[in-house]
Amino acid sequence: MKLIERDKAHLWHPLTQHKTATPPVGLVKAKGSLFWDEDGKEYIDAIASWYTSMYGHGNEAIIKAITAQMESLDFVMFSGFTHEPAIKLAEELMKILPANQQKIFFNDNGSTAVEAAIKMAFQYHHNIGEKRDTLIAFEDGFHGDTFGAMSASGLASYNAPFEDFLLKVKRIPVPQEDNLFEVLELLEQILIENECAAFVFEPLVQGAAGMKFHSVSGLDAIIKRCQETDVLCVADEIMTGFGKTGTNFAIDQLEYKPEIICLSKALTAGMFPLSITSCSQKVFDRFLSEDVHKGFFHAHTFSAHPLGCAAAIAGIKLLNSSEIKNQRETIASSHIHFAQSIKDHPSVKNVRCKGVILAIDLNIKMERYGNLRDQLYQFFIERGIVLRPLGSTIYVLPPYVITKEELKKIYEVIEESLVIFN
Repeated sequence: MKLIERDKAHLWHPLTQHKTATPPVGLVKAKGSLFWDEDGKEYIDAIASWYTSMYGHGNEAIIKAITAQMESLDFVMFSGFTHEPAIKLAEELMKILPANQQKIFFNDNGSTAVEAAIKMAFQYHHNIGEKRDTLIAFEDGFHGDTFGAMSASGLASYNAPFEDFLLKVKRIPVPQEDNLFEVLELLEQILIENECAAFVFEPLVQGAAGMKFHSVSGLDAIIKRCQETDVLCVADEIMTGFGKTGTNFAIDQLEYKPEIICLSKALTAGMFPLSITSCSQKVFDRFLSEDVHKGFFHAHTFSAHPLGCAAAIAGIKLLNSSEIKNQRETIASSHIHFAQSIKDHPSVKNVRCKGVILAIDLNIKMERYGNLRDQLYQFFIERGIVLRPLGSTIYVLPPYVITKEELKKIYEVIEESLVIFN
């Protein structure tokens, strides 16, 4: 039996309506920017498997690091124990994170990193007797699928069945150059009328919303005002982190730095499920007390897994290598050139680039998960390109190791799609 036939018997896939969905592609191998299915067909991973495998599939440096770690210390619980990989990873992160970050808390995926951040924020205020029960978040944001992270998210396609069970959240539009005054006015009203604990945001790029970009100066103004009222700022860098926006982190482009940062995905280059919630010394100190219950009683079994830490250390080394930096610059330049070539196409409503992110809004109405969007997805798959359109938005966010020839093929297939889907 083929993989897709065996899959159908027992597996339930994410983001899938199994009644109508096309069968999944059965993969057997991955290397660099490429996949191969069980029939030998080749696919280019044009989105780095949800912007995760940024150094390419089967990266030998990361495999070597994980293998070596496995042979010395495979796993130990992180309550009551510590180990070299966790300590070393924290030290390496401190070299590249904003200077206000001092403490590292380990989780196991992006949603749980945000979940921990939200709980930290609520308890930060609770520990001094304040009951702050409201989060501030952007419209159309996405922060994960656990309940706290889902509450901060604003996409009805994910949240609709659970709306009655979510945390209290007040939403503001993302700041642009032409709406900042209105956004700040709304923020001020929210701060006055609610007991706000934290502002949770994707910095500069809203990924699941369709790679929507927003203003650096506008985001700075929002963070500044929140910090003036001791509303903790939580930057969700799960998508943007580790070089995707042109800097190591999107918040590197800001003047005002968040107190809490969430990291995952490219943290371990897709080699191991691991995430981090980092915070400032100010946040950590609020949990220090003779009262044991003022500690942060939150834990994951696989916290600080030595293998994941080893993968992340190797990934950071690659991130800072001249080879990867040059590749990032090459991809960014290629995106800009391609964007210029299609910006006046009648099927293109908008095209934009930031770092290695390219996003194209089609001049067509398309549901986020609907027949036309699915046809577009299948169009790319049939031509050996892994792209997952976000509604009518096609985005490219490739592994840093992608070749010029592979990028060229992606662009060519996108151009072909502009003719067919118009």
